Amino acid sequence: MATGLKTAVVGATGFSGEELTRLLSRHPKVQAPMLLSRSGRQSEGVAPEREQVSPSWDLLKQQKIELLFLATPHEVSRELAPEAIAAGLRVIDLSGAWRLKQQQHRAIYEFKDEDSLTAAQVTEKAVYGLPELNAECIAGARLVANPGCYATSVILALAPLLKADIVDRSRGIISDSKSGVSGAGKALSARTHFISVADNFSAYSLFNHRHNGEIAEQLGLDTSEFTFTPHLLPIPRGILSTIYLYLKRKMNSAEVEVCFRDAYTDKPWVRVLSSPSLPEIRHSLHTNFCDLGFCLADDGQRLIVIACLDNLLKGAAGQAVQNMNLMYGWSEQDGLQ
Repeated sequence: MATGLKTAVVGATGFSGEELTRLLSRHPKVQAPMLLSRSGRQSEGVAPEREQVSPSWDLLKQQKIELLFLATPHEVSRELAPEAIAAGLRVIDLSGAWRLKQQQHRAIYEFKDEDSLTAAQVTEKAVYGLPELNAECIAGARLVANPGCYATSVILALAPLLKADIVDRSRGIISDSKSGVSGAGKALSARTHFISVADNFSAYSLFNHRHNGEIAEQLGLDTSEFTFTPHLLPIPRGILSTIYLYLKRKMNSAEVEVCFRDAYTDKPWVRVLSSPSLPEIRHSLHTNFCDLGFCLADDGQRLIVIACLDNLLKGAAGQAVQNMNLMYGWSEQDGLQ
């Protein structure tokens, strides 16, 4: 008989859901996942476009499912996560439904249940699923809110510097971030149509992207201290974030590198490059790595940090599996190598 953790995936037909299903299917400690449409029916992965009926919690209980992955739109996850927790399941949600604790940052989603007691209780329970920063909390969580793809790249690039208190926040931090088209999901739109994307490069959602508040909240920044500008690259997948900041004092490259290496010395999915080497999207594609590099100006105070990752893996499905590994006491590398 097959042994291993029993999981289910709602939303396996999206880009992230497909990657997640592939990773779970080959994971050495997990049985092949049960795939559910948004209606909750066991399916071959063909989900009705607008169905939002709850899964059959009795069916999942009968099948001894322990962990439910939600690769669903934010509104669907807001509905399903509380029900799944009440049914005794642990949940990893790949949407933005439960990432934000602060209402001023959550407001951009315009959740209909914002003022409900259930939403408040679930929000309190949710753990932000960035393993490099929150491993201990993730291990015991009932609900893990998988980070956004852009947010993952920026937070991992800035967290060591802010923790060391060497960033001059009064002079502002700028993140110029670019993503491949798969970051927009499978839903058709004029912006992601081939005719719009090919041979083009464009900025979008200036000052009001959903990840802006997420980044600020996780890093303890005021949104006035941080400017985030996302761009759409004419490539299928991958993220490159270029982050500009000032240091409080003059430093040398060796000191900056030590700051990053000390922070991620035992973190298997962050690779720190030595200056002058810089990350490139092609080197992180189809992996769960976030690659970090930097360049320090001759004045010793102007610093540029580069972060690269695969938005469908470290930015979504791979990070979800990494979180699962932490929740069940396994190596963070299981199923991802």
